[in-house]
Amino acid sequence: MSRFLNSKYRELEAYTPGEQPTDMKYIKLNTNESPYPPSQRVLDAVNSAEVAKLNLYSDPTCKELKSAVAELFGKRSENIFLSNGSDDILNFSFMAFCEGSKRAVRFPEISYGFYSVYAELHGVDYTAVPLNEDFSINVEDYLTNDATLVIANPNAPTGLCLSLDEVERIVAANPDNLVLIDEAYVDFGGESARDLTDKYDNLLVVSTFSKSRSLAGARLGFAIANEAIISDLEKIKYSTNPYNINRLTLLAGEAAIADNDYYMDNCKEIIRTREYTTEALRSMGFYCTDSKANFIFAKSDEIGGEELYLALKSRGILVRHFTKEKIKDFNRITVGTREQMDALLAATAEILKEKRK
Repeated sequence: MSRFLNSKYRELEAYTPGEQPTDMKYIKLNTNESPYPPSQRVLDAVNSAEVAKLNLYSDPTCKELKSAVAELFGKRSENIFLSNGSDDILNFSFMAFCEGSKRAVRFPEISYGFYSVYAELHGVDYTAVPLNEDFSINVEDYLTNDATLVIANPNAPTGLCLSLDEVERIVAANPDNLVLIDEAYVDFGGESARDLTDKYDNLLVVSTFSKSRSLAGARLGFAIANEAIISDLEKIKYSTNPYNINRLTLLAGEAAIADNDYYMDNCKEIIRTREYTTEALRSMGFYCTDSKANFIFAKSDEIGGEELYLALKSRGILVRHFTKEKIKDFNRITVGTREQMDALLAATAEILKEKRK
Protein backbone atom coordinates (compact mmCIF):
# COMPACT_ATOMS: atom_id res chain seq x y z
CA MET A 1 0.00 0.00 0.00
CA SER A 2 1.09 3.59 -0.49
CA ARG A 3 1.90 5.95 2.34
CA PHE A 4 -1.11 8.05 1.26
CA LEU A 5 -3.83 5.52 2.11
CA ASN A 6 -6.26 6.68 4.78
CA SER A 7 -5.24 5.01 8.03
CA LYS A 8 -8.74 3.67 8.67
CA TYR A 9 -8.50 1.51 5.55
CA ARG A 10 -5.04 0.05 6.12
CA GLU A 11 -6.27 -3.02 7.97
CA LEU A 12 -9.29 -3.53 5.72
CA GLU A 13 -9.68 -7.07 4.39
CA ALA A 14 -11.24 -6.66 0.96
CA TYR A 15 -13.75 -9.08 -0.50
CA THR A 16 -12.18 -11.79 -2.66
CA PRO A 17 -14.16 -12.39 -5.88
CA GLY A 18 -14.30 -15.80 -7.54
CA GLU A 19 -11.23 -16.42 -9.65
CA GLN A 20 -11.33 -15.73 -13.39
CA PRO A 21 -8.25 -17.57 -14.76
CA THR A 22 -7.39 -17.38 -18.45
CA ASP A 23 -4.61 -19.98 -18.70
CA MET A 24 -7.02 -22.54 -20.22
CA LYS A 25 -10.68 -22.97 -21.09
CA TYR A 26 -12.60 -23.85 -17.94
CA ILE A 27 -16.10 -25.03 -17.10
CA LYS A 28 -16.91 -22.17 -14.72
CA LEU A 29 -18.91 -23.38 -11.76
CA ASN A 30 -17.43 -20.96 -9.22
CA THR A 31 -19.19 -17.58 -9.47
CA ASN A 32 -22.93 -18.44 -9.56
CA GLU A 33 -23.48 -17.00 -13.02
CA SER A 34 -26.35 -18.29 -15.12
CA PRO A 35 -25.32 -20.91 -17.69
CA TYR A 36 -27.91 -19.46 -20.06
CA PRO A 37 -27.45 -16.36 -22.20
CA PRO A 38 -29.64 -13.25 -22.05
CA SER A 39 -32.85 -13.50 -24.06
CA GLN A 40 -32.97 -12.46 -27.70
CA ARG A 41 -34.98 -9.39 -26.72
CA VAL A 42 -32.08 -8.24 -24.53
CA LEU A 43 -29.60 -8.80 -27.35
CA ASP A 44 -31.83 -6.85 -29.72
CA ALA A 45 -32.20 -3.99 -27.24
CA VAL A 46 -28.46 -3.48 -26.91
CA ASN A 47 -27.98 -2.67 -30.60
CA SER A 48 -25.52 -0.58 -32.58
CA ALA A 49 -27.88 2.38 -32.69
CA GLU A 50 -27.97 2.44 -28.89
CA VAL A 51 -24.22 1.94 -28.63
CA ALA A 52 -23.86 5.04 -30.80
CA LYS A 53 -25.57 7.03 -28.03
CA LEU A 54 -22.88 6.28 -25.47
CA ASN A 55 -21.68 9.85 -25.82
CA LEU A 56 -24.78 10.79 -23.80
CA TYR A 57 -25.37 10.27 -20.09
CA SER A 58 -27.84 7.65 -18.95
CA ASP A 59 -31.10 8.61 -17.23
CA PRO A 60 -30.18 9.01 -13.54
CA THR A 61 -33.81 8.50 -12.50
CA CYS A 62 -33.99 5.15 -14.36
CA LYS A 63 -37.64 6.01 -14.99
CA GLU A 64 -38.53 3.39 -17.60
CA LEU A 65 -36.81 0.49 -15.85
CA LYS A 66 -38.24 1.49 -12.48
CA SER A 67 -41.73 1.44 -13.98
CA ALA A 68 -41.12 -1.98 -15.52
CA VAL A 69 -39.85 -3.50 -12.27
CA ALA A 70 -42.69 -1.92 -10.31
CA GLU A 71 -45.30 -3.29 -12.72
CA LEU A 72 -43.80 -6.80 -12.63
CA PHE A 73 -43.99 -6.98 -8.84
CA GLY A 74 -47.17 -4.98 -8.30
CA LYS A 75 -45.48 -1.99 -6.68
CA ARG A 76 -45.19 1.75 -7.35
CA SER A 77 -42.07 3.27 -8.86
CA GLU A 78 -41.52 5.07 -5.55
CA ASN A 79 -40.97 1.65 -3.96
CA ILE A 80 -38.15 0.70 -6.34
CA PHE A 81 -34.45 1.51 -6.14
CA LEU A 82 -32.02 0.61 -8.93
CA SER A 83 -28.26 0.58 -8.80
CA ASN A 84 -25.03 -0.83 -10.18
CA GLY A 85 -25.53 -4.39 -8.98
CA SER A 86 -26.97 -5.48 -5.64
CA ASP A 87 -23.49 -5.02 -4.12
CA ASP A 88 -23.91 -1.30 -4.72
CA ILE A 89 -27.23 -1.37 -2.86
CA LEU A 90 -25.69 -3.27 0.03
CA ASN A 91 -22.90 -0.72 0.22
CA PHE A 92 -25.38 2.18 0.21
CA SER A 93 -27.45 0.42 2.87
CA PHE A 94 -24.51 0.05 5.24
CA MET A 95 -23.80 3.77 4.70
CA ALA A 96 -27.41 4.83 5.22
CA PHE A 97 -28.71 2.52 7.93
CA CYS A 98 -25.69 1.67 10.11
CA GLU A 99 -23.70 4.02 12.31
CA GLY A 100 -20.67 2.91 14.34
CA SER A 101 -21.80 1.49 17.67
CA LYS A 102 -24.90 3.70 17.74
CA ARG A 103 -26.58 1.55 15.11
CA ALA A 104 -24.59 -1.66 14.78
CA VAL A 105 -25.32 -4.47 12.34
CA ARG A 106 -25.96 -8.17 12.82
CA PHE A 107 -25.62 -10.88 10.15
CA PRO A 108 -24.82 -14.61 9.98
CA GLU A 109 -21.22 -15.62 10.60
CA ILE A 110 -21.22 -17.77 7.47
CA SER A 111 -22.82 -15.75 4.70
CA TYR A 112 -21.94 -13.37 1.89
CA GLY A 113 -18.41 -12.11 2.51
CA PHE A 114 -19.18 -8.51 1.60
CA TYR A 115 -21.25 -7.94 4.77
CA SER A 116 -18.21 -7.84 7.06
CA VAL A 117 -16.23 -5.88 4.46
CA TYR A 118 -18.86 -3.14 4.29
CA ALA A 119 -19.14 -3.02 8.08
CA GLU A 120 -15.40 -2.53 8.40
CA LEU A 121 -15.25 -0.11 5.46
CA HIS A 122 -17.82 2.18 7.09
CA GLY A 123 -16.62 1.73 10.68
CA VAL A 124 -19.74 -0.08 11.86
CA ASP A 125 -19.75 -2.37 14.88
CA TYR A 126 -21.02 -5.78 13.84
CA THR A 127 -21.96 -9.15 15.26
CA ALA A 128 -21.39 -12.21 13.10
CA VAL A 129 -23.94 -14.66 14.50
CA PRO A 130 -23.01 -18.38 14.43
CA LEU A 131 -25.27 -20.70 12.47
CA ASN A 132 -26.81 -23.88 13.83
CA GLU A 133 -24.82 -27.09 13.45
CA ASP A 134 -26.68 -27.88 10.23
CA PHE A 135 -25.80 -24.38 8.88
CA SER A 136 -29.36 -23.12 9.27
CA ILE A 137 -30.12 -19.67 10.68
CA ASN A 138 -31.54 -19.62 14.21
CA VAL A 139 -34.42 -17.15 14.03
CA GLU A 140 -34.23 -16.52 17.80
CA ASP A 141 -30.82 -14.86 17.30
CA TYR A 142 -32.46 -12.09 15.27
CA LEU A 143 -35.33 -11.05 17.55
CA THR A 144 -33.15 -8.57 19.42
CA ASN A 145 -34.40 -5.20 18.11
CA ASP A 146 -30.96 -3.73 18.85
CA ALA A 147 -29.22 -3.58 15.44
CA THR A 148 -29.68 -3.31 11.71
CA LEU A 149 -30.12 -6.85 10.38
CA VAL A 150 -28.73 -8.20 7.11
CA ILE A 151 -29.78 -11.72 6.11
CA ALA A 152 -29.24 -13.46 2.80
CA ASN A 153 -32.23 -15.66 1.98
CA PRO A 154 -31.39 -18.14 0.57
CA ASN A 155 -28.11 -17.87 2.41
CA ALA A 156 -24.75 -18.13 0.67
CA PRO A 157 -22.76 -20.30 0.48
CA THR A 158 -25.04 -22.79 2.26
CA GLY A 159 -28.11 -22.35 0.03
CA LEU A 160 -30.43 -22.81 3.01
CA CYS A 161 -33.63 -20.79 3.21
CA LEU A 162 -35.83 -19.24 5.86
CA SER A 163 -39.56 -19.55 5.34
CA LEU A 164 -41.58 -16.41 4.70
CA ASP A 165 -43.19 -16.80 8.12
CA GLU A 166 -39.73 -16.85 9.73
CA VAL A 167 -38.68 -13.73 7.83
CA GLU A 168 -41.85 -11.94 8.91
CA ARG A 169 -41.25 -12.94 12.50
CA ILE A 170 -37.81 -11.32 12.36
CA VAL A 171 -39.12 -8.16 10.71
CA ALA A 172 -41.99 -7.81 13.18
CA ALA A 173 -39.64 -8.27 16.16
CA ASN A 174 -37.35 -5.41 15.06
CA PRO A 175 -39.63 -2.39 14.57
CA ASP A 176 -36.91 0.11 15.50
CA ASN A 177 -34.27 -1.20 13.10
CA LEU A 178 -34.00 -1.85 9.41
CA VAL A 179 -34.12 -5.48 8.28
CA LEU A 180 -32.40 -6.07 4.95
CA ILE A 181 -33.24 -9.35 3.23
CA ASP A 182 -30.76 -10.12 0.45
CA GLU A 183 -32.65 -12.17 -2.12
CA ALA A 184 -29.95 -12.66 -4.77
CA TYR A 185 -30.94 -16.33 -5.12
CA VAL A 186 -34.65 -16.29 -4.30
CA ASP A 187 -35.80 -17.29 -7.81
CA PHE A 188 -34.25 -20.75 -7.43
CA GLY A 189 -36.58 -22.06 -4.75
CA GLY A 190 -37.04 -19.43 -2.06
CA GLU A 191 -40.11 -17.34 -1.25
CA SER A 192 -39.68 -13.59 -1.66
CA ALA A 193 -40.45 -11.20 1.17
CA ARG A 194 -41.08 -8.30 -1.24
CA ASP A 195 -44.81 -8.16 -0.50
CA LEU A 196 -44.11 -7.75 3.20
CA THR A 197 -42.77 -4.27 2.35
CA ASP A 198 -46.42 -3.21 2.00
CA LYS A 199 -46.96 -4.12 5.66
CA TYR A 200 -43.66 -3.21 7.35
CA ASP A 201 -41.84 0.11 7.08
CA ASN A 202 -38.54 -1.38 8.35
CA LEU A 203 -38.04 -3.95 5.58
CA LEU A 204 -35.70 -3.59 2.60
CA VAL A 205 -35.61 -6.43 0.06
CA VAL A 206 -32.58 -6.46 -2.22
CA SER A 207 -32.23 -8.45 -5.43
CA THR A 208 -30.15 -8.65 -8.59
CA PHE A 209 -30.32 -9.28 -12.33
CA SER A 210 -27.02 -11.20 -12.13
CA LYS A 211 -28.24 -14.68 -11.21
CA SER A 212 -31.72 -15.50 -12.47
CA ARG A 213 -31.75 -12.93 -15.27
CA SER A 214 -28.38 -13.72 -16.89
CA LEU A 215 -26.99 -10.17 -16.58
CA ALA A 216 -24.02 -10.59 -14.22
CA GLY A 217 -21.81 -8.67 -16.63
CA ALA A 218 -24.29 -5.80 -16.95
CA ARG A 219 -24.18 -4.95 -13.21
CA LEU A 220 -27.78 -4.25 -12.26
CA GLY A 221 -29.53 -4.61 -8.92
CA PHE A 222 -32.87 -3.52 -7.49
CA ALA A 223 -34.44 -3.07 -4.11
CA ILE A 224 -38.03 -2.87 -2.89
CA ALA A 225 -39.12 -0.98 0.25
CA ASN A 226 -41.40 1.79 1.43
CA GLU A 227 -40.95 5.21 -0.11
CA ALA A 228 -38.98 6.66 2.81
CA ILE A 229 -36.30 3.95 2.70
CA ILE A 230 -36.03 4.28 -1.08
CA SER A 231 -35.63 8.05 -0.67
CA ASP A 232 -32.73 7.46 1.74
CA LEU A 233 -30.99 5.23 -0.80
CA GLU A 234 -31.57 7.78 -3.56
CA LYS A 235 -29.93 10.44 -1.38
CA ILE A 236 -26.80 8.29 -1.06
CA LYS A 237 -26.80 7.54 -4.78
CA TYR A 238 -27.14 11.19 -5.79
CA SER A 239 -24.39 12.08 -3.31
CA THR A 240 -21.93 9.64 -4.88
CA ASN A 241 -22.65 8.77 -8.52
CA PRO A 242 -26.09 9.62 -9.97
CA TYR A 243 -25.22 8.05 -13.35
CA ASN A 244 -24.18 4.71 -11.89
CA ILE A 245 -26.25 2.62 -14.32
CA ASN A 246 -25.14 2.96 -17.92
CA ARG A 247 -27.47 3.39 -20.90
CA LEU A 248 -27.04 -0.14 -22.25
CA THR A 249 -27.64 -1.79 -18.89
CA LEU A 250 -30.90 0.14 -18.47
CA LEU A 251 -32.07 -1.12 -21.86
CA ALA A 252 -30.97 -4.67 -21.11
CA GLY A 253 -32.85 -4.55 -17.80
CA GLU A 254 -36.06 -3.37 -19.43
CA ALA A 255 -35.85 -6.12 -22.04
CA ALA A 256 -35.13 -8.75 -19.38
CA ILE A 257 -38.22 -7.72 -17.42
CA ALA A 258 -40.28 -7.92 -20.62
CA ASP A 259 -38.96 -11.47 -21.14
CA ASN A 260 -39.57 -12.58 -17.56
CA ASP A 261 -41.06 -15.95 -18.61
CA TYR A 262 -37.85 -16.88 -20.43
CA TYR A 263 -35.80 -16.32 -17.29
CA MET A 264 -38.22 -18.06 -14.95
CA ASP A 265 -38.19 -21.09 -17.27
CA ASN A 266 -34.39 -21.07 -17.06
CA CYS A 267 -34.65 -21.01 -13.26
CA LYS A 268 -36.86 -24.09 -13.36
CA GLU A 269 -34.29 -25.88 -15.51
CA ILE A 270 -31.50 -24.90 -13.11
CA ILE A 271 -33.56 -26.27 -10.20
CA ARG A 272 -34.02 -29.59 -12.05
CA THR A 273 -30.29 -29.76 -12.79
CA ARG A 274 -29.46 -28.89 -9.17
CA GLU A 275 -31.60 -31.73 -7.85
CA TYR A 276 -30.15 -34.17 -10.40
CA THR A 277 -26.58 -33.22 -9.49
CA THR A 278 -27.22 -33.22 -5.75
CA GLU A 279 -28.67 -36.73 -5.94
CA ALA A 280 -25.67 -37.91 -7.96
CA LEU A 281 -23.18 -36.39 -5.51
CA ARG A 282 -25.00 -37.93 -2.56
CA SER A 283 -24.81 -41.32 -4.27
CA MET A 284 -21.02 -40.83 -4.31
CA GLY A 285 -21.05 -40.27 -0.55
CA PHE A 286 -21.13 -36.47 -0.49
CA TYR A 287 -23.04 -34.49 2.11
CA CYS A 288 -25.02 -31.70 0.41
CA THR A 289 -27.17 -29.09 2.09
CA ASP A 290 -30.76 -28.67 0.90
CA SER A 291 -29.86 -25.74 -1.34
CA LYS A 292 -32.56 -23.44 -2.69
CA ALA A 293 -30.04 -21.43 -4.71
CA ASN A 294 -28.30 -21.89 -8.06
CA PHE A 295 -25.42 -23.69 -6.39
CA ILE A 296 -24.71 -26.81 -4.35
CA PHE A 297 -22.80 -26.78 -1.07
CA ALA A 298 -21.09 -30.15 -0.72
CA LYS A 299 -18.36 -32.06 1.10
CA SER A 300 -16.93 -35.56 1.06
CA ASP A 301 -15.40 -37.52 3.92
CA GLU A 302 -13.01 -39.08 1.41
CA ILE A 303 -11.33 -35.92 0.14
CA GLY A 304 -10.75 -32.47 1.59
CA GLY A 305 -12.40 -29.41 0.13
CA GLU A 306 -9.20 -27.80 -1.08
CA GLU A 307 -7.87 -31.06 -2.51
CA LEU A 308 -11.04 -31.63 -4.51
CA TYR A 309 -11.08 -28.01 -5.68
CA LEU A 310 -7.49 -28.28 -6.95
CA ALA A 311 -8.08 -31.68 -8.56
CA LEU A 312 -11.13 -30.35 -10.44
CA LYS A 313 -9.26 -27.23 -11.48
CA SER A 314 -6.47 -29.33 -12.97
CA ARG A 315 -9.16 -31.00 -15.07
CA GLY A 316 -10.56 -27.69 -16.30
CA ILE A 317 -13.48 -27.34 -13.87
CA LEU A 318 -13.69 -24.41 -11.45
CA VAL A 319 -15.66 -24.57 -8.19
CA ARG A 320 -15.44 -22.21 -5.19
CA HIS A 321 -13.49 -23.25 -2.10
CA PHE A 322 -13.52 -21.20 1.10
CA THR A 323 -10.76 -21.26 3.72
CA LYS A 324 -12.93 -20.32 6.72
CA GLU A 325 -12.44 -23.05 9.31
CA LYS A 326 -16.07 -24.14 9.66
CA ILE A 327 -16.57 -24.65 5.93
CA LYS A 328 -13.09 -25.52 4.66
CA ASP A 329 -14.16 -29.10 3.86
CA PHE A 330 -16.96 -27.83 1.58
CA ASN A 331 -17.02 -26.59 -1.98
CA ARG A 332 -19.69 -24.39 -3.50
CA ILE A 333 -20.62 -25.64 -6.95
CA THR A 334 -22.56 -23.39 -9.30
CA VAL A 335 -25.29 -25.22 -11.22
CA GLY A 336 -24.48 -25.11 -14.91
CA THR A 337 -26.08 -26.89 -17.83
CA ARG A 338 -26.81 -30.61 -17.61
CA GLU A 339 -23.77 -31.25 -19.83
CA GLN A 340 -21.51 -29.17 -17.57
CA MET A 341 -22.74 -30.96 -14.46
CA ASP A 342 -22.24 -34.35 -16.08
CA ALA A 343 -18.65 -33.31 -16.76
CA LEU A 344 -18.29 -32.31 -13.10
CA LEU A 345 -19.73 -35.61 -11.91
CA ALA A 346 -17.50 -37.65 -14.21
CA ALA A 347 -14.40 -35.75 -13.08
CA THR A 348 -15.38 -36.11 -9.41
CA ALA A 349 -15.93 -39.86 -9.79
CA GLU A 350 -12.52 -40.15 -11.44
CA ILE A 351 -10.83 -38.17 -8.66
CA LEU A 352 -12.44 -40.33 -5.96
CA LYS A 353 -11.48 -43.50 -7.81
CA GLU A 354 -7.84 -42.37 -7.92
CA LYS A 355 -8.03 -41.39 -4.25
CA ARG A 356 -9.18 -44.89 -3.28
CA LYS A 357 -6.25 -46.65 -4.98
